[in-house]
Amino acid sequence: MKINLKQLFSIVGEVKEFSYDISADELDYVKSLAFGSPIRIEGRLFNRAGVVYLDYAIHATVLHICDRCLKEFVRDYDFSFDHIVVPSVSSDNDEYITADGESIEMNDIAVTDLLLQLPSKNLCRDDCKGLCMICGCDLNESECNCQKTEL
Repeated sequence: MKINLKQLFSIVGEVKEFSYDISADELDYVKSLAFGSPIRIEGRLFNRAGVVYLDYAIHATVLHICDRCLKEFVRDYDFSFDHIVVPSVSSDNDEYITADGESIEMNDIAVTDLLLQLPSKNLCRDDCKGLCMICGCDLNESECNCQKTEL
């Protein structure tokens, strides 16, 4: 979703609220994740004392595969983000979002923020025992004798 900021940059006190979904079709380029439902984005852009701020929240349902037992599971995530938006920056600076012309692409910002917040290790539950390294048995469902016979 492209958001035009021309009026926001020029009028102190201006507020622009937004609320929309990013559909699964629009997320095809994210190859490492599967989403269980559209990503919900709600937020606002506002000009306070000549500085444009972006505050928004994301709700996403992500389909994961457990890194220990290889079972599929679903997890909901809710994150809040805030950024400062500037019309241009003279050097590379990760602290600000630079408006391309006078607009920002909100989908790109939201998906990038979401991907940076997701955990790097995905477990179906905190106490997941994983698979036996010898026979491949799921140790959450049954116990094997491999570890006992190796000792």
